[in-house]
Amino acid sequence: MYPAAFDYHAPKNVKEALGLLGKLKDDAKILAGGHSLIPMMKLRLAQPKHLIDLGKVPGLSGIKADGKALAIGAMTTHWEIESSSAVKSKLPVLAEVASVIGDPAVRNKGTIGGSLAHADPAADWPAAMIALGAEMVCEGPKGKRKVGVDQWFLGLMATALKERELLAQVRVPLLPAGSGAAYMKFPHPASRFAVVGVCAAVTLDKQGVCTKAGVGVTGAGTKAVRAKGVEAALVGKRLDPAAIEAAAQKAADGVDVQADLQGSVEYKSHLCRVFAKRAITEAVKRAGA
Repeated sequence: MYPAAFDYHAPKNVKEALGLLGKLKDDAKILAGGHSLIPMMKLRLAQPKHLIDLGKVPGLSGIKADGKALAIGAMTTHWEIESSSAVKSKLPVLAEVASVIGDPAVRNKGTIGGSLAHADPAADWPAAMIALGAEMVCEGPKGKRKVGVDQWFLGLMATALKERELLAQVRVPLLPAGSGAAYMKFPHPASRFAVVGVCAAVTLDKQGVCTKAGVGVTGAGTKAVRAKGVEAALVGKRLDPAAIEAAAQKAADGVDVQADLQGSVEYKSHLCRVFAKRAITEAVKRAGA
């Protein structure tokens, strides 16, 4: 199908983009990579009268390390993150996540900001952002504001991004020494979206005791969530196989698991536990290394 008719706008800076959003209001949609919006438009599930393309807006892409975090522009593509030497040296799990998104065409055009603003419940980035404690930098008519990841995902394709705002940057804290992180997912065979995906990040002290843990689960429910029960079961423990197994059993707790064409509630809950165990095991291995 072809999308309904629309007017195309290509602002040259953030101020111009925000001005268009303020003027066009609900009739406008932001175009980032387009891999989520364009298919919806073709199916007439979305029929914006105006598209505001951020592709020519400077300053919205790029990766910088400031000593405390990686600052990633919202228009940075998955491929740029996957291939970034800064990412590979500072937070390699982000390159790992990017590498399993869709296919090369999707990774070359799709953006991290577009994914996080769209908030597809089966997207890969949300689990990693939750596990790593990311912060979203939004820009609107009143300036910039920061939103922690635990306040970002509100529901099915719903986020804390306000009307007339843009997601400008994602800040991902660097892990301290003695840390490891890993992302594991069961991918849909066609779309490569996560039927269930789990990202785990752990920090171990010199005795091998977990002092900090972050675990994000995507794909299973209506939004990505923090697996608080798993985190609580990890902290303060020596993460041997038995402790990891016990913690992973809590992976579906607090998740609004949804049955769909990919599986029943019981099956997807099982996948949560299986992939939590795998992600934590690999994260612990990397922390020890």
